[in-house]
Parts: sequence; structure tokens; C-alpha cells
Amino acid sequence: MGMMKVTRNQKGFTLVELAIVLVIIGIILGAVLKGQALINNAKIKRVYNQHREVLAAVYSYFDRYSFYPGDDPNAATRWAGVTAGNGNGLIAAGTGSTAPNYACTATGTEQCDMWNELRLSEFISGSAFLNPTNAYGGRIALSYYTVSGLLAHWIAFQNIPYDACQSIDLQFDDGVYNTGGIRGTGNYVTATSGVFDLYFKF
Repeated sequence: MGMMKVTRNQKGFTLVELAIVLVIIGIILGAVLKGQALINNAKIKRVYNQHREVLAAVYSYFDRYSFYPGDDPNAATRWAGVTAGNGNGLIAAGTGSTAPNYACTATGTEQCDMWNELRLSEFISGSAFLNPTNAYGGRIALSYYTVSGLLAHWIAFQNIPYDACQSIDLQFDDGVYNTGGIRGTGNYVTATSGVFDLYFKF
């Protein structure tokens, strides 16, 4: 019985080929990380621009009708199915602080009627009383409310990541979570995780 000779083709990668593969992997990783940074920066800018868009819509409504949307005592005569506001200059149920309502679905409160009236007057798009969605998937609200001791109109953004809060406050305000025109529901300055509601003074 004769012996069979088995030959194997033993080929491998050369160092040059391995180096090229590592360089390609590095380029792909760099592109992915850069892409994530670009997306995060775009969302941060979108949040700030959304606050300005809401502000512009409310002021445009005021210029046209002489009252804030939601607070407008003449809205019920202008549109069917709308509850008239009390005309006191505050987008709230009364003269006191009213927590932002992120879940508006129907008439009955000034801050929910506000969204419907802005849409009926064609200053914003969307569906009736529903709160607009912010760039991070949470909702937007506007109310006369006390934030860190300051009672004022605030445009509120729900569930903003801590690092986005930090960046927005540093870029557009004083970088402190409980002072200035941008404030939060907690200390996002020292936070390393979590989400916060972010408030822009009206």
C-alpha cells in the first residue's frame, strides 16, 4: 500500500495586507464617530431653533390678535370648538404657576388651547391640540411656571439628554442649570447620565 502525499495550500495575510485592513477599519470607525457627533450637534441646534420657532409663532399670533394664543378671550368667536382664554396676559389656567402639560389632547386649558389656536391661525403645523415633538423625541410645552425660583413664561422641552442640556446652556446662556434664561429640572451640569426637562425663558 503506497503512501498518499497530501499537499496543503498554506497562504496567509502579509503584514502589508493586515496594515491596509487596519487602516480601513480605522477610517470606518472615524467616519461613524464623526457621523454621530454631527447628528448630536444637529439635534442640539434643532432644539434651540424649535424654541425660537415657538417663540416666533406666539409673538406673531400676539401681533395679529393682541392676545397670546390660549389666553385669547376672542378665540371662541373666531373658531368653533375653541375655549376662550381669560385675557390676563398669562398662558396658564389662572394667575399662578401652572406646570407644563406635555400631553395635550383637547380643549380646556390655555396651554393646550394655545397649540390649537396657533395651528388654526396657520403659524405652526401639526394636529389640533397635540404638543409638538422635540428633536429628542420628547414633547414641547409652554406655560407660566416657576423654574428655579423664577415665575415666568417658559418654553419647556421634555426628556433632553444631560450632555445636550450642558451644550445648549453653554452655547446660548450662562452654563448654569438654575440661573439665566435656560434652566433645567435638575443639575445637568455635573450629571454624567440621564435626561432633564429643559426650559427656555419666554
